[in-house]
Amino acid sequence: MHLAYPAVLAALLFCTGLYGVLARRNAILVLMSVELMLNAVNLNLVAFDVWLRDSLHAGQALTLFTIAIAAAEIGIGLAIVLMVYRNRGTADVDRLRDTAEGHEPGGPHPAGATPDSANPATGAAA
Repeated sequence: MHLAYPAVLAALLFCTGLYGVLARRNAILVLMSVELMLNAVNLNLVAFDVWLRDSLHAGQALTLFTIAIAAAEIGIGLAIVLMVYRNRGTADVDRLRDTAEGHEPGGPHPAGATPDSANPATGAAA
């Protein structure tokens, strides 16, 4: 078996997954893209295991561990996405940036921050 065929397919799968992670805004599609990337790694592990004719089949054993980690990742990731969707009403990744900054849109601002429309000197609207 030529090693180039599965390696090229794995590279295409990985690049497709990477594009999905970088370009998508929906958290579910980002998780699916991460799964594509993990499957590309699994394909490489099995292909190199067959090519090297390893008697212990270490590539296949590592693939099983990767599949278990991917299952745990998707379970935890979906739980987080569902909780965010329940609390926020959207699974848009760009809107989660507000959560990382520590304040709700339209809600109270963190200590020392003022709204954009307020005068920083007086705190009143301009």
